[in-house]
Amino acid sequence: MKFTTTILMALLLSGAAFSQKKYPNSLSNDHIKIVWKGSEKGTFPIAIFQVKKDGKWIDGPKPSGEYTLLYSATKPSGEPTESFEKITGGKFPEESYHYQQEQWKESINDVSLNKAGQAIHFLPASMLIKSDAIEFSKETDVASITTNWRIDPQNPTDILVKMIVKAKAKGYFSMATPTLGTVAQEQLGWTSVPGYFQGNTLQKNFALAYAYGHGVPDRPVIYRERCASTLSPLVTTKNGVTLSVIPEPGLARDPWAKDKITQTDWHIGLSHMNRKGQLAPTIYYPVLGKEKSELNAGEEFTFSFRYSIIAGDWFQAIKHAANDIYQFDQTLALRKSKQSLTDRIEKMHLYLTDPKTSLWNIEEYKGKQIGAQSYLGGVVGSQKDAMKNSDYGAMWMLAHATSDPELTNKVLPPAENFKLVQQQTDEGFFKGSVEGQYYLAKKKKFVEEWGEVVEPMALTYYVMLDIGNMLLFEPENQELKTRLKYGADRLLSWQKSDGSWAVAYDRKSEKETFKDIKDVRPTFYGMIVAYRILKDDKYLKAAQKGADWFIKNAVETGSFLGVCGDARYAPDFATGQSAQALLDLYDLTKNKKYQDAAVTCAKIYTTSIYTHPIANHTSKTVNGTAREDWEISQTGLSFEHGGIFGSATRHGPIQLASHAGMFIRMYKLTGEQIFADMARSAAIGRDAFVDSKTSVASYYWNAMNRGAGPYPHHAWWQIGWITDYLLSEAELRSNGKILFPRGFVTPKVGPHQTYGFEPGNVFGDKANLVIKAGLATPDNAAIECVTAQSTSKNSIYIMLMNNSSSQTDFALNIDESKITEGKKMKSLKWAENNLAAEIDKISIPAFGLKTLEIAY
Repeated sequence: MKFTTTILMALLLSGAAFSQKKYPNSLSNDHIKIVWKGSEKGTFPIAIFQVKKDGKWIDGPKPSGEYTLLYSATKPSGEPTESFEKITGGKFPEESYHYQQEQWKESINDVSLNKAGQAIHFLPASMLIKSDAIEFSKETDVASITTNWRIDPQNPTDILVKMIVKAKAKGYFSMATPTLGTVAQEQLGWTSVPGYFQGNTLQKNFALAYAYGHGVPDRPVIYRERCASTLSPLVTTKNGVTLSVIPEPGLARDPWAKDKITQTDWHIGLSHMNRKGQLAPTIYYPVLGKEKSELNAGEEFTFSFRYSIIAGDWFQAIKHAANDIYQFDQTLALRKSKQSLTDRIEKMHLYLTDPKTSLWNIEEYKGKQIGAQSYLGGVVGSQKDAMKNSDYGAMWMLAHATSDPELTNKVLPPAENFKLVQQQTDEGFFKGSVEGQYYLAKKKKFVEEWGEVVEPMALTYYVMLDIGNMLLFEPENQELKTRLKYGADRLLSWQKSDGSWAVAYDRKSEKETFKDIKDVRPTFYGMIVAYRILKDDKYLKAAQKGADWFIKNAVETGSFLGVCGDARYAPDFATGQSAQALLDLYDLTKNKKYQDAAVTCAKIYTTSIYTHPIANHTSKTVNGTAREDWEISQTGLSFEHGGIFGSATRHGPIQLASHAGMFIRMYKLTGEQIFADMARSAAIGRDAFVDSKTSVASYYWNAMNRGAGPYPHHAWWQIGWITDYLLSEAELRSNGKILFPRGFVTPKVGPHQTYGFEPGNVFGDKANLVIKAGLATPDNAAIECVTAQSTSKNSIYIMLMNNSSSQTDFALNIDESKITEGKKMKSLKWAENNLAAEIDKISIPAFGLKTLEIAY
């Protein structure tokens, strides 16, 4: 079908009003308008690509309609043919980063760099109008391609496409999604392959763009689904149109397909560009040289996907892909807990007070008894003798909530000594900073994770945050205050004139190192701690100056840096922590720009949460144990670090859901349901990853339920994030009538915060957070029990929360002997309405709360 009339062509190209009946070569409704035109060459490019926004039709990306088929007669090599340098010169990554070498190598072969095979570009040669679809076809030398396009009746901003590729010759084939439209660099508002990068400008230095996402890669690289959090590469134009491409569910790899890990399988490729390097979100299937890509003549494959075209931003596109297509919000209903989170805390308390299970060590150093747990992961110079403490806020919180002498007498004093000797107090350039995160017992020295460097961020973490959280519980501890001031003044002296900090300094030369990357991390949080504790305005000004720089260079550009030295600071959970840091700065200043930036940062962090594949009831076998798919699903879990050389490429996501409480706070602030769904999906029904003997969850997803393994200190972080999550839920569900003061975030795994250093407010009554194991026991694991003791009357409050998406009926057992020594229960009532309480049958709605007051 050809349209050669000059007037008709002019009408089509101008985007004049039309109807589908009048011009059947279109897909259009009240939301989107795609019109193909015929040409004298007998091909069918797209002439009009428009979206309705605020009642008016506006142009989307520049119309194209070009197809690309990749073909190779032989299997492409997996070996790299290029090498890359840092922006400051020198090989990237350096040889010392051996964890990253293999991942980098596989990420720069010709398939990953989209250089493999012959690229056959074409426009369709025939068009067939059907009642509800348009069908195109094309014969190439190596394959015939048929494509069916139709508007999704359930999602009117989506176009469903089904492609059939039939081989004419033997070889390897990969079909790209046709280029619906392209975005010029000057029209780019935002682009992302979620889980890998996001940003609004192109970066010419490939290492900086590809490994860190500090600017968008200016090459059409192809990413694996293993770290793609939401399967939706997207581009947003400056006039507010977002185009994304979403593969049909089931097309991408399943990380545990049946009875073994399949995390590294590669079924689809994702990119922000087409093969020609034009900004156009693109999916490739199958991946050239990978499973299903080899065909004999006459064989074929089918490839289904959708274009989503919305008059909105990238966050709307992410929610659409996650919820409307991959059913993320619906699969929360599958999650059923076999053990409550509060029961896990009580069991981990026992684990942590047993030196054998917790691998607790006492060493003599500089005349002090120092205590820490064994760390059996990778540390430069370690001979399996490294020691580390993790969450000092959780340590002090648990000790105060339980009043356990095993903690208060045997753990806290040597842990505090460990912190004191960890800090450098000698005069000089590094006074006030930390000697290193880890103590090597055999060498009797502190070392950093990966090399002899000193990071301002480490000072924020291991001096300011740890000592700050300790001082919340011990405000009169003058030695800790002195040490905090040492750290604050050193951090202040290192702050640059623009508000930023160096990534690190070389310990020997004292010169700045890692100058190829910016410190786009929440280093400014150390100044927040200094201001809250030491009350000096200069620290608040420094915090604001640092945050202002961070907003401009990180939040607004989508560029972040991680805190794991062994991964060369690949972006990680520090991005989520940055959102909480900005929220805390808003609390101090009431300057709304910090709150707005915090929300943006949290939205970006949703792209560090898996939303695929769709969790279900499929039976699988995991290390000899029968599991349903939802029990081991990655959906709802976050990365340690994603990207092309993060740990998630091999190990998958982590169980340490430090972001859960922050996401609940973000839901309360914004009303965006996806925040609550992601928090709850991470927290609920994760029993398949919890060691039954210790109640400690494995760190990496691929470890399943092996417990703490080489990371015994992680139990403290687990207590910390669970408490933060539960108390954030209590505040949300009570509409603020239950509120406990929050302390500082923890090093280093994310944004969870410390509690228990001051009384909270429970329906108008001051009460201290307490843990009384066995006091209140529900007969349903969906029910969480958080306990607080009144400071003004003989009452204990039991905050009962239903962590289920359906109403839960249960009975509650109260053990009077656990109330307080020699006291008996006098009465039971509901704090919400002061009505007498019956505990034989309690009913709480989905994600609801009831607060029981026990008078004694």
